[in-house]
Amino acid sequence: MILEMKVPSPGESIKEVEIATWLVKDGDYVEKDQAIAEVDSDKATLELPAEASGIITLKAEEGDAVAVGAVVCLIDTSAAKPSGDAPKTEAKVEAPKAEEKKTEAPKAAPVAENTYATQAPSPAARKILDEKNIQPSDIVGTGKGGRITKDDAVNATPSMGTPTGGSRGSERTKLSMLRRKVAERLVSAKNETAMLTTFNEVNLTNVNKLRTEFKDAFKDKHGLGLGFMSFFTKAVTRALQLYPDVNSMIDGEHKIAYDFCDISVAVSGPKGLMVPVVRNAETLSFRGIESEIKRLAIRARDGQITVDDMTGGTFTISNGGVFGSMLSTPIINPPQSGILGMHNIIERPIAVNGQVVIAPMMYVALSYDHRIIDGRESVGFLVAVKEGLENPIELLMDNNPKKALEL
Repeated sequence: MILEMKVPSPGESIKEVEIATWLVKDGDYVEKDQAIAEVDSDKATLELPAEASGIITLKAEEGDAVAVGAVVCLIDTSAAKPSGDAPKTEAKVEAPKAEEKKTEAPKAAPVAENTYATQAPSPAARKILDEKNIQPSDIVGTGKGGRITKDDAVNATPSMGTPTGGSRGSERTKLSMLRRKVAERLVSAKNETAMLTTFNEVNLTNVNKLRTEFKDAFKDKHGLGLGFMSFFTKAVTRALQLYPDVNSMIDGEHKIAYDFCDISVAVSGPKGLMVPVVRNAETLSFRGIESEIKRLAIRARDGQITVDDMTGGTFTISNGGVFGSMLSTPIINPPQSGILGMHNIIERPIAVNGQVVIAPMMYVALSYDHRIIDGRESVGFLVAVKEGLENPIELLMDNNPKKALEL
């Protein structure tokens, strides 16, 4: 029996996918539920499992765009599982013969001896050219028979457009459907929103003290690291409740306001930037936020993020600081109206109560859609984030760190 395998729908509104990688070869025997391909949609990369055991015949090439519901391969379920070594060894044996023929190719005939490009420079000229990293073939000699003289070498200058050694190869590869969609959305955000960025700086001394004091107990109790993201997420959800316009978005001529905070967290995955969503982050504890971010980051790293994981989101947090970024202007994740950019933490001298002290400082940036968020709301929101991080015990932990950390 020949089974036709069709592209399943990876999510609502997705009409086609792209064959990113075939994990099997044409004619291979596959087991039921074995991953046979990775397919890209405009939101995620998903594995395609075999629906039955048998010999597979591929009906699409890597890089092909295939409509949802189209046949991508056939599986002969009546075929017996081969025993011993897999066939197809003949093709592998033939490959070296092609290489042998290459080595037998005749050598190119020598270039005529009387051309200036082949005239060896004098020893003195050679030394000068070596010091300047200039090839003799790049110079027209003025000596007898085109020989390069010392004066030629002294007067020679390297051409800005002339290669002087090193690799000059290039490679052209097609962007994945996911990467193309990300690019499209980023350009759309720049062109279709009135995007503006406001900045502030945060003194993380008190956050660092809390992490140092409780991180071991938190790890022992919950099996999780007490990172910065839980503090920032808590500070953001508090600020969103104080400034709800930042937690809203435009839909045509209407504004949609939300009474919940679904926080999109930008993470780097093997297929590029992923933005999974922490649902109802305003209701989660520090432990809940750390647990959910860890779960989503592992799924992104392992290529298991689904469309549902990334659908929705009312506000985004992007942490470029983990890569060493000092300052940036993050791009809004449409249709959201705001995104907070975190950056690296640098010890800097600052003035505290009239005295200069060294403190762990971070620049933070809020990019927002000025069509729906005014300057007062944007600046007030960022100040509220700063206040929450600089006074976390009172504003984020209700004056009880142990209870807030569930210790």
